[in-house]
Amino acid sequence: MAEGFLNGKTALVTGSTSGIGLGIAQALARHGARIVVNGFGDVDGARREIEALGVETLYQDADMSKVTQIEDMMANIARQWGGVDILVNNAGIQHVAPIEAFPVERWDAVIAINLSSAFHTTRLALPVMQDRNWGRIINVASVHGLVASVQKAAYVAAKHGIVGLTKVTALENATRDITCNAICPGWVLTPLVQKQVDAKAQALGLSNDEATRQLLGEKEPSMQFTTPAELGELAVFFCSDAAKNVRGVAWNMDGGWAAQ
Repeated sequence: MAEGFLNGKTALVTGSTSGIGLGIAQALARHGARIVVNGFGDVDGARREIEALGVETLYQDADMSKVTQIEDMMANIARQWGGVDILVNNAGIQHVAPIEAFPVERWDAVIAINLSSAFHTTRLALPVMQDRNWGRIINVASVHGLVASVQKAAYVAAKHGIVGLTKVTALENATRDITCNAICPGWVLTPLVQKQVDAKAQALGLSNDEATRQLLGEKEPSMQFTTPAELGELAVFFCSDAAKNVRGVAWNMDGGWAAQ
């Protein structure tokens, strides 16, 4: 991939103020894409990190559970930057509970943010991509889009849905230079996951290394975390000409989790 091969492209990465979304945004920016940042938390810090790579950013504070806010965001991007060339649907939340005790409002929130938001951004981004005959849609699913775990009914349902949406989007645009693929990570070393490791270590009186081994050992044969930077490089590959006939795949980067 040539350096700067994404110059002139606009990438929207939802949930991009930290973690996986920020890692993907930084990777796309390194290759020249200007980035629409979305999410909450340290917005200014995220924008500084991305802009340090020599690209422009635009911040949109849309709540991804609200259809009208998503529509306003996409209209703003079209008005200011001419629309989205690269769409990365990354925003997500989690709630853990057995099905019979799963709060209905949490189910609705997980489905809205993890699945429905991707449908809405995709339906609004596609007309511009189709007019230009170029577009890349990358859905951040999860290994839980391929396999299940207990007490994660809403998350697993949403991520399986994302994989299905990915396939339909790819098929409907198969004769155009518009691709849609899903990334399915296992355990990713983000600040949120590090907090889980720290909490496990404290609760069980373990060293941080032992708590990490226990967490990974439950599911991930490689005993290694994936990093946001590694996921970013996979996203860059999906945007490249080398991947222009990679369509509708659910590409797991999970240390062998789903291979078991």
